[in-house]
Amino acid sequence: MVKPSPIDITTASPASGVSGLGLRGFHPKTLGADKGYDTQDCVAHLRAKKVTPHVAQNTTKGRRSAIDGRTTGRPGYPISQRKRKCIEEIFGWMKTVGAFRKTRFRGLERVDFAGYLVATAYNLVRLVRLAPVSSLG
Repeated sequence: MVKPSPIDITTASPASGVSGLGLRGFHPKTLGADKGYDTQDCVAHLRAKKVTPHVAQNTTKGRRSAIDGRTTGRPGYPISQRKRKCIEEIFGWMKTVGAFRKTRFRGLERVDFAGYLVATAYNLVRLVRLAPVSSLG
């Protein structure tokens, strides 16, 4: 279960979060992130921790991606990018349909509870789509 917590957004990165995971018994082999984290520092830090960075490549405006053929050439990279897109769709739904783009609650406990409600609503919508249609006859 993911709990929101206050962070310093100037220093937060997927690479900084990997260090604490080992203390909880979780040792990731790969880590996905959006193209904002396609930097030399972030990729180098992940590789130093023996974690393969499945970061979306940022090649806009003449930039060169920090992700090279060692990562993109493996069969797991495109799968990871497709899965990341599915996860981003959930957050997009929560922001638009769930009205969670700009929360109207103050305080960590209230925002946390609102997040659980929006996520529960999304899961209910998904369950309806997954359930087989029974004949009403």
